[in-house]
Amino acid sequence: MESNPRNTLLRVENLRTRFHTPEGIVHAVNGVSFHVDEAETLAVVGESGCGKTVTMLSILGLIPIPPGEIASGTALYLENVGSGGRDLLKLKEQEMNEVRGKEIAMIFQDPMTSLNPVLSIERQMTESLRVHFGMDKGAANLRALEMLERVGIPDPTRRIQNYPHQFSGGMRQRAMIAMALSCEPRLLIADEPTTALDVTIQAQIIDLVVRLQGELGMAVMWITHDLGVVAEMAHKINVMYAGYIVERGDVRDIYKRTRHPYTLGLLRSLPRIDEPPGTKLISIPGLPPDLLALPPGCPFAVRCTMRVERCTQEMPPLVETDRTDHLAACWRWEDIARMEAV
Repeated sequence: MESNPRNTLLRVENLRTRFHTPEGIVHAVNGVSFHVDEAETLAVVGESGCGKTVTMLSILGLIPIPPGEIASGTALYLENVGSGGRDLLKLKEQEMNEVRGKEIAMIFQDPMTSLNPVLSIERQMTESLRVHFGMDKGAANLRALEMLERVGIPDPTRRIQNYPHQFSGGMRQRAMIAMALSCEPRLLIADEPTTALDVTIQAQIIDLVVRLQGELGMAVMWITHDLGVVAEMAHKINVMYAGYIVERGDVRDIYKRTRHPYTLGLLRSLPRIDEPPGTKLISIPGLPPDLLALPPGCPFAVRCTMRVERCTQEMPPLVETDRTDHLAACWRWEDIARMEAV
């Protein structure tokens, strides 16, 4: 997708989130900085446990404290162009409740555990409308029916009376999307919303979010472990590893001009239709590091085939590479660029 100049909607700087456990301190998010612009899609990609979801939960004030702790950082939500913004990390619970759902909404990975099993879809969909907009029961019900129809749930008048267990996985996810978008938020955070669905339903859910994004003009943050999912829908990509952003840039640059060995490994592990039958996928050796005891250098070094001694001793900063607004945290990004040019 092509990116155009936009106004910044959310700016996160130096976010660090810790969890205090009996075994020690889990360093879940380590100095993450990024921004999301109006009406754009930012994909956040990485293996399970890399800090993607914890980053989003930190921004929305959903980290349990204790054992969680926001050790540092700001998350400025810019409600108006030119405004200084409000730091979401410093809002009181009542103020945060006004933002969650209305300004920033989130779709969780498993709708079966996110939806309340003992409340009807109608009750769950109308609650936020009545809280945020003061709608009466009738108006909220009409809005909920409109949203269910908009996300492609057949016979919404009947299905709105159902309970979550009466919906299929794909239908539950559509209901979650309808619920999240009913207040027309400016930013939608989608936390691996297609993981538990088959590939056909995955494609339908992705197409649905893209279509609704165009209709509502909202920004989207799409969290996933699969680079293939976001190839055609994202404007920018943040690649995360061990709580760090290790590469960030325009979607075309990330795919065509990768500058970090971890991103390169993720791309090589994807199946390709232009390769002959029987071609083996290339996996990344080893396992992610223990977040209780991060290594002194680059956290990816132990798994990296390009590592040198410096990689195991010193953490590389996230710096701009040979492409504008394309950043990588790797001592050898220039070598990767030269390999590409050969």
